[in-house]
Amino acid sequence: MLRDERLKIIYDEKRWRLLNQLRAEAIELMDALNSMHIFSIVHGSIARGDVTEKSDIDIFIPDVIPSFLVETALERAGISISERILVQATPTYSIKAYIGIDERRSVSFPLSKLRKTEREFYKFGGEATLEMLRRGVRVPGVDKRLMLIEPTEDGHIESSILGREGEVAKLLGISIETVLDRVRTLTRRDKIGRTGLFIERRLASNETFELVLKELAERNPAVRRRLRTV
Repeated sequence: MLRDERLKIIYDEKRWRLLNQLRAEAIELMDALNSMHIFSIVHGSIARGDVTEKSDIDIFIPDVIPSFLVETALERAGISISERILVQATPTYSIKAYIGIDERRSVSFPLSKLRKTEREFYKFGGEATLEMLRRGVRVPGVDKRLMLIEPTEDGHIESSILGREGEVAKLLGISIETVLDRVRTLTRRDKIGRTGLFIERRLASNETFELVLKELAERNPAVRRRLRTV
């Protein structure tokens, strides 16, 4: 696609049904969290609207909160947890808790403070709150192909962000640094593939995220440094 080319996509009835179904599932998870006064967002294609059969329901809590509150909120709503994983993408990234519900649905939240670019990552891809989902709001955002998705009444318009990073940053209300960081990351991933996580630690049923993080910090200087910085 040429730099200035804009492609108009019109959704068929099947795609609208899929979007409504996925959003209903996202609302169920976010409602459960909201019942414990936990603010959350859904990000990616469900927020933008350009869903496919492969779309995941990724719920993110942007605040550092006790993990037991999240787990309790889900359990009270009758939502079973299939796995809990402590992850850190690189030594400089925030350490996060990942709670898998099933193959498609997950809830994650930071165990250490997010840097500005980390928080804006979700806005880059498009994020929506519970209230926005209830109102049927779709938001602009960038997909993994580095295509800007701009919702329209009957679908969306997509266009490449390459060479338009400043314009896209302004449109999404984020810093140019975040856009450039995502371009570098996704371009590199496209060339060499996805690299492994710096830390990926599955929790046993009797472990908590906080205890495992404490143990990791005691053994790993990089983890200790990240916990001290923002």
